[in-house]
Amino acid sequence: MDLLPAKIQHYVEGLSYTSDDIGMSKAQVRIYDDYVLKVEKERPKLAKMVEVMRWIEGKLPMPRVIATEVEDGYRYLLMSKVKGHMALDEYYLNRPEELVTLLADALKMLWSIDIADCPKTFDLEAELEEARYRVEHNLVNMDRVEPETFGEGGFKDPEELLQWLCDNKPETDPVFAHGDFCLPNVFFEDGKVSGFIDLGDAGIADRWYDIALGYRSLKHNFDGTYGKVYKSVDPDELFVKLGIEPNWEKIRYYILLDELF
Repeated sequence: MDLLPAKIQHYVEGLSYTSDDIGMSKAQVRIYDDYVLKVEKERPKLAKMVEVMRWIEGKLPMPRVIATEVEDGYRYLLMSKVKGHMALDEYYLNRPEELVTLLADALKMLWSIDIADCPKTFDLEAELEEARYRVEHNLVNMDRVEPETFGEGGFKDPEELLQWLCDNKPETDPVFAHGDFCLPNVFFEDGKVSGFIDLGDAGIADRWYDIALGYRSLKHNFDGTYGKVYKSVDPDELFVKLGIEPNWEKIRYYILLDELF
């Protein structure tokens, strides 16, 4: 992205930045002092994301859309920069009690939003169709899956997993959901939730969709999956902080669905 659209260039010309490669997204991300610029191939999902971001503005601490432009098949999205530190910051990973409490607060904050006129609803049928496309075109990254998903005691292959997902669709408990509720996408400051980022999948969805991905992210950021092992944390404490009993069937379902993406 050497040459930026004029609408974007107007805000960032001459400003220094760093590149951000945290996360699984293939987007190019520039971090400025006050802005974040995200560039990725345009698709209908991104236009809907911008619509949701504008709808949620003022309801949640999140990036504000400064400018957006589609040029040569790419969407350029310039946003305000959220305050605080990622939930995977060393400070929080070394203080699991505080981390789990704040993650529960973040989920409650999402669920408090009135979804009556939310412009986007998570479409499980559409997700399964996209999963089918990925399976049929060998796009499933087998290096990223949970070790127990395939093989002995698990599914034979992605095709069998996809069929199981189609045969076992859960009933939903609709709330406003982040859609990718994991530690890199939640920010804290001064003991409070200060921001949410990467809202590409945000919208109305099952409450347990965010819980499932958050539970897995919490577990893996402590157990050494991403390299370093931290103080022991019981991810089940998340349910205690939320004041709910875990629905393991739904948690398993949404984690398995994510395996195909």
